[in-house]
Amino acid sequence: MAAYLIRRLIQSALILLGVSFITFFLLYVLPADPVRQIAGRSATPETVANIRAQLGLDQPFIVQYGRYLAGLFHGDMGRSYLQKTDVATLIMSRLPASLLLMVAGIGAELVVGLTMGVVAALFRGRVLDNTLMMTSFVTVSAPQFVVALLLLYVFAVQLGWFPIGGYGTPAHLVLPAMTLGILGSGWYARMMRSSMVEVLRADFVRTARAKGLTRSRVILRHALPNAILPIIAMIGIDIGIFMGGIVVVEGVFGWPGIGQLAWQAIQRVDIPIIMGVTLVSAFAIVLGNLLADLVAPLIDPRIRIR
Repeated sequence: MAAYLIRRLIQSALILLGVSFITFFLLYVLPADPVRQIAGRSATPETVANIRAQLGLDQPFIVQYGRYLAGLFHGDMGRSYLQKTDVATLIMSRLPASLLLMVAGIGAELVVGLTMGVVAALFRGRVLDNTLMMTSFVTVSAPQFVVALLLLYVFAVQLGWFPIGGYGTPAHLVLPAMTLGILGSGWYARMMRSSMVEVLRADFVRTARAKGLTRSRVILRHALPNAILPIIAMIGIDIGIFMGGIVVVEGVFGWPGIGQLAWQAIQRVDIPIIMGVTLVSAFAIVLGNLLADLVAPLIDPRIRIR
């Protein structure tokens, strides 16, 4: 286990280093000029040159990247060009909201998606199976803003059950989580159905049935733990995606998460914030996949970590 963790940590560090290099390079060659955003349209060439020198943007790429990398090793993610605040402080201020939405959104996806997938597998080839799979196709195809606005209109405007937007109470969390649950449930439903159908055909399931075990025990005790393994990997990926911010959902509901911060930074070409959010997202994906690999043996003892 220790050797495995050391190997994975080294791999993770290399992945994050590669992500930082590629992102920094793409932002370096970007046609948009952050100095112009800071100085304004009426700034003189001398003012622009002074700002560029102060920010170190007049130096070669390798020098800028080396300085940024050295700062990361000391826990410094840079300073926002426009907000004049440390990027780490800005991200940490948005992190609780993003974590809360991530947990609620993934929970909603799993409840809806896994239920649909298991039911569809148990009624494979029947009307209910076809209906659920068609529903899952609609959910994965629906635009985020359409689902978000529809839920907002029905449950907040017409029925008045939930706030129109904002952050601070459990009621504010319900509609954003429902939106993410509906949008992501289709992927989980289709994956769960496929995995469940395959497991239900396995010899050990037939043996369990032959022993006279009840259908519910066969499904819950034998089939479900084996069928759920691919889902764990999907959850690991979702953690990174959600931590990167669901920009549309956060925008519709006024949720103050990392995604909203990233979108504002992209509009203003605030490179330090863009870099910071990208690295946090990459770190979340790496961590999510590592946790998924560690949890898998707990569900299926046949899996060995080496």
